[in-house]
Amino acid sequence: MDSKIKKMARTGFVAKGTVYAITGILTFMAAFNMGGQKTGRLQVLEFLDKQTFGNVLLVLMGLGLACYSIWRFIQSVKDPENIGDDMKGKAKRVAFFISGIIYLGLAVLAILRVINAGGGSGTGSSTGSAQQSSWLASETGLIIIGIAGAGIAIAGIFQFVKAYKNDYTKKFALYSLSDEKKRKSIKNTAEFGLSARGVIFLIIGYFALKASFSSDPSEIKTTSEAFSFIQDSSYGSWLMGVVAAGLVAYAIYMFLMAKYRNFEGTT
Repeated sequence: MDSKIKKMARTGFVAKGTVYAITGILTFMAAFNMGGQKTGRLQVLEFLDKQTFGNVLLVLMGLGLACYSIWRFIQSVKDPENIGDDMKGKAKRVAFFISGIIYLGLAVLAILRVINAGGGSGTGSSTGSAQQSSWLASETGLIIIGIAGAGIAIAGIFQFVKAYKNDYTKKFALYSLSDEKKRKSIKNTAEFGLSARGVIFLIIGYFALKASFSSDPSEIKTTSEAFSFIQDSSYGSWLMGVVAAGLVAYAIYMFLMAKYRNFEGTT
């Protein structure tokens, strides 16, 4: 595989990991009243925007996420790792393409915040939100919500399968690590992180399906709202803290991917 594509992918892993790290840390702090806030991807951009040299951070984040997006598109279209064209391979490649669209959108939002092109008058914003809500409540909108919800829920289940079947180990050049403790640490971190991500996906997918079947788009939940749902349960703060810590573990998993990812004929 071309070295430039590998570098792009590794840059993307770092950017994606940074998003999850900020999400997990801020939410963990909120769980135990240490400051912070329940956070999703959009809140991560807001957080970066408020930091010193916020515009620089947003540009770097936007470029990094764009790299990750392009890597996903390359995986989907060119299939550089020979995933294949069977049913399983096609499903993975479609998932990669959807992931690419999502992270491309986040990259664009990051850049728009820098050039102040994402704003507008309060009236225009209100009108746009009303139109969006109206469309989501339409028959077509509800069908799309249902399909998206099913896809997200399946992705959530896949996170657990991936973690406990150890499929992710195929992506690492672990043979290059002579230290058994380091290999075990990577394994534990990946399992914890993938499981936490699976929990969030399942919650978001469930509420999207519920919104579709009840014809009520207000049931849809973002990542930060999924954390609120967890917090409202028994032992909610502790559970939210554990899931948030899991997302930090997933971030570390992404950073490890950036360093040890094996691109030679793996999926």
